[in-house]
Amino acid sequence: MPSSAHSSPSHSEAAPGVRGRVLIVEDDPEAALFATVVLGERGGFDVTHTADPAVACVLAASGPWDLVLTDLDLPVMSGLELLAALRERVPRVPVLLLTASPADVFPGPAGAAGRPGDPASGRPDGLLVKPVRAERLLSAVMKLAADGRPAG
Repeated sequence: MPSSAHSSPSHSEAAPGVRGRVLIVEDDPEAALFATVVLGERGGFDVTHTADPAVACVLAASGPWDLVLTDLDLPVMSGLELLAALRERVPRVPVLLLTASPADVFPGPAGAAGRPGDPASGRPDGLLVKPVRAERLLSAVMKLAADGRPAG
């Protein structure tokens, strides 16, 4: 069951001790709990979770987010379909994709289909391969949330 969005400050207006807001889109309860604990408790992010990509689209458009973390395999729409929807609705929000099989998603050399974060490539701003260690997840989220997305 998705948690509701709440009026937390954005990264640029973050309260003391809060690094920013992260929207997690994950249908596996264990993976969602892992990411929520790592990013919320260890990372100091304000975290909202939903398993439903349609709800994620509404939440993403409802307020300021510093990052969307999404799984590739989701019900109703894939993580790539969600990525495309997010690029239309909130193009400035970085998207970090989690997948167990990146070669199936982006075959060939990285430059062949564009680079991560290039809006024309259909690629996310970052890609993590499952299983992912807590330190790697936190590091990737911190970097992308701090850097944001370039205009375009």
